Amino acid sequence: MDAQLNSLLKKIETTKSNLFQKDFLLTWEKTYGELETILAVAEALKYLRDNNISARCFDSGLAISQFRDNSTRTRFSFASAANLLGLAVQDLDEGKSQIAHGETVRETSAMISFLSDIIGIRDDMYLGAGNAYMREVGVALDEAFTDGVLPQRPGIVNLQCDIDHPTQSMADLLHLKTVLGSLENLKGKKIAMTWAYSPSYGKPLSVPQGIIGLMTRLGMHVDLAYPEGYGLIPEVVEIAGKQAKESGGSFRIVNSMNEAFDGAHIVYPKSWAPYHVMQRRTELLRKNDHEGLKVLEIECLGNNAKFKSWECTEDNMKLTNEGEALYMHCLPADISGVSCKEGEVNGPVFEKYRVPLYKQAGFKPYIIASMMLTNRFNNPAETLRKLFENKVKRVF
Repeated sequence: MDAQLNSLLKKIETTKSNLFQKDFLLTWEKTYGELETILAVAEALKYLRDNNISARCFDSGLAISQFRDNSTRTRFSFASAANLLGLAVQDLDEGKSQIAHGETVRETSAMISFLSDIIGIRDDMYLGAGNAYMREVGVALDEAFTDGVLPQRPGIVNLQCDIDHPTQSMADLLHLKTVLGSLENLKGKKIAMTWAYSPSYGKPLSVPQGIIGLMTRLGMHVDLAYPEGYGLIPEVVEIAGKQAKESGGSFRIVNSMNEAFDGAHIVYPKSWAPYHVMQRRTELLRKNDHEGLKVLEIECLGNNAKFKSWECTEDNMKLTNEGEALYMHCLPADISGVSCKEGEVNGPVFEKYRVPLYKQAGFKPYIIASMMLTNRFNNPAETLRKLFENKVKRVF
């Protein structure tokens, strides 16, 4: 067996984790060992595919995708992950289902799950509702399994909610681990998670919250930067601060992009809507108040426009560690002079890091596949070892 794969399997076997039949909803609900296991399994799956070895550990079964908001990268990553493991994908289109006619969450959850292994849910539009919805689905699945309706209880993977975006932040972490060589090498490094100007409003809080909720566990120095009034969910900020102390790192909030960039090894400029705005937006969406939403949008775009200087440029990149910080983004970025007149990042900076950004995105299918595999198989190392030993070619 190749030394790289053997090392990964030993890591999976010796790391204490309890991911079997456990939903993956928030990274800070998982132990450090469980996060390490997700990364190692993802790396092992990537190794198999890179070496033309099939990773199909399912002969049949469904992976249900329920996207309650638009998506490109995460939607295709979920489909790719399911296909990699041998599961068929079925989209739950609420507009074409009985959900549109008032079917309950409890009933829908049972009806889609008879021969399903995984349910992936993206629900990030309503603050205070997305993660709660995923948990409601989980309770319904528990009930249906206990009552003997379902032969097994499908696992749930959070594909983005109002609180966290775990598949994104874990893919980001795997990218950093790959670039820097190990998780240990992240300790002491500075990452700047900063707000950036966008000519749109209403972008979810889950990416910046996911980053501060994960990177503070690694002994990193995490700066969260935003203009006055653009804060995140207070409870998540509190968790980030607590985790930074426990890991030996640091966490601070600043109101200057340049201050956050100063000496940073990694920068992550990304627009988001203020917490209080998302609260108002949620109320208006629930009331179906289209006029109110239009008024809110005009107000928020006007406020965003006050902070057009919050743009990632060559000048503020020079403030970073040796002027060579790694630029990261979840994509799609608002690129000044390319996808918009003025945005989060200028064209030259984005183009310099375009290939690394695409590689960053490329880890997401493996992270999702890892979350699926560890949910369904009690001994992921043994499952991966058998796949390697069988050496079924993916492409003949």
